[in-house]
Amino acid sequence: MGHALGIEFIHVGTDKLVASMPVNENTVQPFGVLHGGASVALAETLCSVGGWLQLDGMDKTVVGVEINANHIRAVRIGDEVTGMAKPLHVGRKIQVWECELRDKQDKLVCSSRCTLAVVKR
Repeated sequence: MGHALGIEFIHVGTDKLVASMPVNENTVQPFGVLHGGASVALAETLCSVGGWLQLDGMDKTVVGVEINANHIRAVRIGDEVTGMAKPLHVGRKIQVWECELRDKQDKLVCSSRCTLAVVKR
């Protein structure tokens, strides 16, 4: 999905992940503004990759259990959004991440929180 939406990672670390996504024909709703589902896909991608980086070894993975998103500002086609995700809690079985999406003017577009379960592969 990340490839289809044009998500590009800018920074990858255990304490923070940053990625951008274009607002284009693949990520807008019929009225020409960023689709809420695309915002959630970017947020969950960042949080899930971040969660996976927290794991020791290859016998476990993370899966999304819950995600919420508050869509705060519309972004028009031709723009771009940048997401930044940070861990709030990294436990043995559950992780909680927060993610903010911002436009090119650094205005908050979407605030999201994602809960991940740590499971055996």
